Amino acid sequence: MAFLEPSVILMILAANAAVGVITESNAEKALEELRAYQADVATVLRNGCFSILPASELVPGDIVEVSVGCKIPADMRMIEMLSNQVRVDQAILTGESSSVEKELKITTTSNAVYQDKTNILFSGTVVVAGRARAIVVGVGPNTAMGSIRDSMLRTEDEATPLKKKLDEFGTFLAKVIAGICVLVWIVNIGHFRDPSHGGFLRGAIHYFKIAVALAVAAIPEGLPAVVTTCLALGTKRMARLNAIVRSLPSVETLGCTTVICSDKTGTLTTNMMSVAKVCVVESANRGPVVSEYSVSGTTYAPEGIIFDSTGMQLDFPAELSCLLHMAMCSALCNESTLQYNPDKGNYEKIGESTEVALRVLAEKVGLPGFDSLPSALNMLTKHERASYCNHYWEEQFRKIHVLEFSRDRKMMSVLCSRNQMHILFSKGAPESIIPRCSTILCNSDGSIVPLTADIRAELDSRFNSFAGKETLRCLALALKWMPSVQQSLSFDDEKDLTFIGLVGMLDPPRDEVKNAMLSCMTAGIRVIVVTGDNKSTAESLCRKIGAFDQLIDFSEHSYTASEFEELAPLQQTIALQRMALFTRVEPSHKRILVEALQHQNEVVAMTGDGVNDAPALKKADIGIAMGSGTAVAKSASDMVLADDNFASIVAAVAEGRAIYNNTKQFIRYMISSNIGEVVCIFVAAVLGIPDTLAPVQLLWVNLVTDGLPATAIGFNKQDSDVMRAKPRKVNEAVVSGWLFFRYLVIGAYVGLATVAGFIWWFVYSDGGPKLPYTELMNFYSCPTRETTYPCSIFDDRHPSTVSMTVLVVVEMFNALNNLSENQSLLVIPPWSNMWLVASIIITMLLHILILYVHPLSILFSVTPLSLADWTVVLYLSLPVIVIDEVLKFFSRNPIGFRFRLWFRRSDLLPKKDLHEK
Repeated sequence: MAFLEPSVILMILAANAAVGVITESNAEKALEELRAYQADVATVLRNGCFSILPASELVPGDIVEVSVGCKIPADMRMIEMLSNQVRVDQAILTGESSSVEKELKITTTSNAVYQDKTNILFSGTVVVAGRARAIVVGVGPNTAMGSIRDSMLRTEDEATPLKKKLDEFGTFLAKVIAGICVLVWIVNIGHFRDPSHGGFLRGAIHYFKIAVALAVAAIPEGLPAVVTTCLALGTKRMARLNAIVRSLPSVETLGCTTVICSDKTGTLTTNMMSVAKVCVVESANRGPVVSEYSVSGTTYAPEGIIFDSTGMQLDFPAELSCLLHMAMCSALCNESTLQYNPDKGNYEKIGESTEVALRVLAEKVGLPGFDSLPSALNMLTKHERASYCNHYWEEQFRKIHVLEFSRDRKMMSVLCSRNQMHILFSKGAPESIIPRCSTILCNSDGSIVPLTADIRAELDSRFNSFAGKETLRCLALALKWMPSVQQSLSFDDEKDLTFIGLVGMLDPPRDEVKNAMLSCMTAGIRVIVVTGDNKSTAESLCRKIGAFDQLIDFSEHSYTASEFEELAPLQQTIALQRMALFTRVEPSHKRILVEALQHQNEVVAMTGDGVNDAPALKKADIGIAMGSGTAVAKSASDMVLADDNFASIVAAVAEGRAIYNNTKQFIRYMISSNIGEVVCIFVAAVLGIPDTLAPVQLLWVNLVTDGLPATAIGFNKQDSDVMRAKPRKVNEAVVSGWLFFRYLVIGAYVGLATVAGFIWWFVYSDGGPKLPYTELMNFYSCPTRETTYPCSIFDDRHPSTVSMTVLVVVEMFNALNNLSENQSLLVIPPWSNMWLVASIIITMLLHILILYVHPLSILFSVTPLSLADWTVVLYLSLPVIVIDEVLKFFSRNPIGFRFRLWFRRSDLLPKKDLHEK
């Protein structure tokens, strides 16, 4: 029996430790997944001829040949172009929405970022057009991708705000507990020699055991398990909002986020070029009348509607001559491919994103002559629908000859034949196409009329509007009827063209972004857009989103990376406080931005989807990756947005705030209950009465009966104004002075009620000995003097059972107090959280179980209670609700403001900066 109680204590503690273990994904997996972006093989010049070798064998100085579709095997400088142009998609590295044209010319820009190094091919990027040879200048860790890996290795995980505050609270609590334990031991030094102990040393050991019991009472053993459970519940709720949490503590971090650094490409935008506007000449009979059409749809999916300038939907766009010929030109003068990926459930491109956007436009225009065409197209499978209209035109026309795009011409042409009729289709930069046109195709009747100076001026005006004010990427389309005997093209054929129309395309913003960003601002969260694109393009996108309408201009709110680096330290500090847009950045700049904001005690969330975002995602307080992003970004992040929806962040922030509020509530519940246990033991020691509770009973109350209601408090509903409050300060203590005062008041009552139940059984209970109070206080001298009662009554299990039951029941009532920090139970009734009601019922059933089941009652040193005992338990427990209602009244009403102010002059706990260095 001597080992029974210690064994039970060890088992309970072991169970608690097991519950508190959190299994998290290994963040270092991101480093492994970087390898997926490294090329496996390379075409290398060795021994005077080109051969295919493993990319890992490349060394600086090797000559490598690359072509369309090749993944660049190392950082290389171009030395020879084998085609008219070379374009590379380096979005995973820089975040640029468009492919980048590479050239042989040496970069002369000072402090050049990756985007300025137009003669360098970066490892891991993909060639989308052209063919070239380059010399290797960097391999392995000496590449741009290698620097990302090094940056991630140097990044240490930051502790979350809640973890830091709980650590501070734990340190504070440990000091207080240690002080009280020593105090109790010192206060009882005079009782060490009491005869009941059998000597001074035995007395000292006895009161040391009481001090240990006091520590057991004060330490909330179940707190780690309850915090873990509450955060896990939060992750389930957030998963329903398409926010997949990879690290439990990050659930709460969202609640105090003050700045969201949002990547532009792929996060605020779709990272899919899309035709947004079309400009054609309607008629030239009554002067140059130019019509504009807008096109809906922001992805590569062939789903969208074309609207005229009045906003009316075109039911059959292919009936209009210019739109019909525009679809033909888009399908034929094109070298890209659009396909449906059933594994990912989306449409994907192969080739230039601008060319794919034209293919999608051809699908949206549709085909002529079929009244039921829109519904007929909808009946196709997604695989068939991807390029149905494009395939139709490719079957109608036979390609004879192609003039590829060249940098000097800035255009591409293709000669096609159909029914013995040969047509030249051209597409290219408007400044190259329009001067080569002598006639125009009229949209209204299909007639061809001369291109006059007035019409040319009107087209130039629309082009400047598209490219300037709206920052659209513009292409002009044209055609020319050729002799039926011609079988090839020359550059001289690209003149006297017939202008078809002008298309403006962009990487469009997501539809839901505007409202999401406005919600962030309402909640006191600042949004900074971070992108590798140029300044004007990014500013135009921000205006399109409409989320920065409160800014008159971007002059003091928009900075390029080089502009920011040139500022003096004080100016950088001011700039960080105003910044809304950060452009022309590379991976290191994103990480520097996060660190700088953290130095200003901001809690930073960083969103991103590319490899280039990984270091900043890992460094941020909470990294948020897009579900369609790279595996590297996901592994480096704390949370993944399954729907790529920026708006999901807002819902996740609200959930994070609610979780923190609930966390505060169950901490308040557990600590106030533990204070009651401390008061109980301390008062019993000071009064000199027998031990009210055994250590195993304290552990049972702390872990089992406290744990269920504390966990259920995590199901408290969100406050209605949770997203209208400003983020809490990072140095805000979990327990403020006023709140701790409330803990003390409630805890003092819990402890006194528990001692009162113990004394009641000895002094007043009909089932007890009805001792005089003085006899109870002198119980230790019972063996040395004559008494009218046997000394064995002090070993009776009834009084400690009454005390333990009072403690359990009063804590159940206290759990109801924690449905809200300040709202009355009359406003938020118990049934608003049925999980809490159920947990209280289960807890009471468990307590009754150990009282009335014989083996368990022996384990926990308890005994069954009578109806009279239960009545007294309820009388002693119920007032805790009345006391807390009074304290809540002071908290929410002006009458108690001055009283609360005294406690708020300084938080009880020490304050530390969130980001200590």
